[in-house]
Amino acid sequence: MDDVTRLLSDLVSIPSVNPMGRMVAPSQSGESRLTAFLESWMHARGIPSRRQPVSPGRDNLLARFDSPAGTRRRVLLFDAHQDTVPTDGMTIDPFTPRIEGRRLYGRGSCDVKGSLAAMLWALQRLHRERPTAAASVILACTVDEEFTHTGSSALAAFPHQAGLAVVAEPTSLELVACHKGAIRWRIRTRGVACHSSTPERGINAIYRMARVVETLEQYANELAASPPDPILGPPTLSVGRIEGGQSVNIVPDWCEIEIDRRVIPGEHPQSCLEEVGRRLAGRFAGAEWIEMGAPWVNMPALSARLELWEEPLKEAVRSVTGRTPQVLGVPFGTDAGPLGASGLPCVVLGPGDIAQAHTRDEWIDLDQVDQAAEIYFQIALRLG
Repeated sequence: MDDVTRLLSDLVSIPSVNPMGRMVAPSQSGESRLTAFLESWMHARGIPSRRQPVSPGRDNLLARFDSPAGTRRRVLLFDAHQDTVPTDGMTIDPFTPRIEGRRLYGRGSCDVKGSLAAMLWALQRLHRERPTAAASVILACTVDEEFTHTGSSALAAFPHQAGLAVVAEPTSLELVACHKGAIRWRIRTRGVACHSSTPERGINAIYRMARVVETLEQYANELAASPPDPILGPPTLSVGRIEGGQSVNIVPDWCEIEIDRRVIPGEHPQSCLEEVGRRLAGRFAGAEWIEMGAPWVNMPALSARLELWEEPLKEAVRSVTGRTPQVLGVPFGTDAGPLGASGLPCVVLGPGDIAQAHTRDEWIDLDQVDQAAEIYFQIALRLG
């Protein structure tokens, strides 16, 4: 294996599954072992790093290359998240990397440990070669991208003084300048429990929720037909999860759903939440049996202006791949959402195809990982 592939294999072999809201002890936080590995890796190579605490047991790790030219060079922020989605239903051993041909299989290989390995390699090369023309680079290894983006939100508030962020996600080495945002929250309905043989004595919370879901479906259809963003399309709403009741022979006294509302540039996530509240209040006036929970994801859309950066970014990709990358928009969210909302220009760029992310047999093309490592290095040189 080459150095980048060996590093990627090491990263995949460390489980860094996001607990996704489940209560775990800080010592069991999914990213903690990977953070320790990265910190040790930096130290062994003389690369200065520091932890940025985000929540108990979960730290961003910030490493830095200072250009020999000092303040005469720009500062770039490279961002790659440490966490992965859960492994439920995977058909392969998720944390034993397997190479077949030029593919590496394993959880996180595509999303986004392939990008993380490439950024680490580029940072190591900058420290080793110390090119005077290069920008200064901060590499942020963030936590909690897959659930609530607390890592990138903390990073956005950090005084990094960067002029551009390059955010790692599988984009097939295309340049992504805009994407949808998201807000997610819960709605609960209450009822009155009783024996299921005499349901008339109770109030069925699931029946009540069915009426709420019908209202949300109507709203989702209206959104699908609303004026679209010219690149990203229309906003969307989806009810993705439902649970309720205690037993089949008890009339349920509670039911809860989880909602995913994707926002487009120009929409504010909190306003989208408030619109759902108004629609429910309008249909179920005075209904005290509906409770709207606080959002646990509140991520703005990304709409970056890349005029200053587009040509040197394209040239960095072209110099490695021999082709000019497209500038695209994507429907999924990234750490660029919170970073962009802070006023920092962002581009999303990384190896791998988003179609492989979160899949049962997740894999990444190793040729693209090698190319990404060189591209990130070239970005530091050409945008210095």
